[in-house]
Amino acid sequence: MKSAQSWSKIFPKPEEGDDDCVAVSRHLSFDLLIEGYFHGFFPWPHEGVDGFPWFSPDPRAVLFFDELHIPRSLAKTFRKSAGHWRVTRNQAFSRVIEECKLAYRPGQGGTWISAEMQAQYQALHREGYAHSLEVWEGSELIAGIYGVYAGFAFSAESMFHKCTGASKFAVIELCKALQARGLTFLDIQMLTPHLELLGAREISRSDFLKFRPRSLLTALEFS
Repeated sequence: MKSAQSWSKIFPKPEEGDDDCVAVSRHLSFDLLIEGYFHGFFPWPHEGVDGFPWFSPDPRAVLFFDELHIPRSLAKTFRKSAGHWRVTRNQAFSRVIEECKLAYRPGQGGTWISAEMQAQYQALHREGYAHSLEVWEGSELIAGIYGVYAGFAFSAESMFHKCTGASKFAVIELCKALQARGLTFLDIQMLTPHLELLGAREISRSDFLKFRPRSLLTALEFS
């Protein structure tokens, strides 16, 4: 277990800024990512910004597991797919992050997942901080989601899907897996209609940071 300071020596307190973007780093590193996530920040590259902007949005979007909602139409899709879809964890992390990088996203000119980000998140994965959940149909990877665990929350970073309903299925399976490991919510950072449909909602940044513990767990068992 790695001890943590009362506040970061690297990152400013979020309330000291006037924007959700609280810092910009020239590069990413293993230690910087761990420090950032533990204090509620995440990097989110933007076009026209040199380096890696770090965000701590207020409000923050989360999905509490006891508020998870599966719409009737989605449940019907899942029933039809029963026996065809297979779930694994941490079996194809590199493929998941690559698929997320390549996924078409309306309104975005390109991907924000750079080669540097891929390399650093793979380093987090090797040390047990970053994890993936995969959905397969036969031998085809049809959906996946990856994120970072840093002591108090699993922060979902990105997801992709190739079949209708598969990404929501991945989120639901991720919630179940995390709940079984003692977590109470999924940090989704920014609210989207896609996840609001499943019960996600916004809470204040101060309420989000109240979940932050006084020490940092070294890893999350997610096999």
